[in-house]
Amino acid sequence: MTINLPKIVVNKRKRVGRGIGSGKGGHTTGRGQKGQKARGKVSILFEGLKMKKSLIKKLPKQRGKGKFKTGVKPIIINISKLNDLAEGTKVDLDLLIKKGIVDKSDAFKYGVKKVGNEKIKKTLEILVPTTK
Repeated sequence: MTINLPKIVVNKRKRVGRGIGSGKGGHTTGRGQKGQKARGKVSILFEGLKMKKSLIKKLPKQRGKGKFKTGVKPIIINISKLNDLAEGTKVDLDLLIKKGIVDKSDAFKYGVKKVGNEKIKKTLEILVPTTK
């Protein structure tokens, strides 16, 4: 009875600069000829002295108070507008667009949020974000 096991071939990593017999030894050890990259480590972002065109300079400055704020804010709906709806309706984005309370193009882009201190006089199932 013979068992055929798969052949496992693992090539060892080449150790650079360890003599001529190692395959990557001798004079330049696979780094080409002279230059900064041949001599030492160079960071990925380094582009010589072209600082004005480097990646870091191309990115906009993110400083100051509004650094972590999102650019878009949700459309605010007052609770008084929800009192006009029928008893027991589900208040979601589609209903608000259908009733004309919110514009369709803005609603999907910015989102909707319910705000106000008034009491809702009817029982409604609200499926949009609300404030306290």
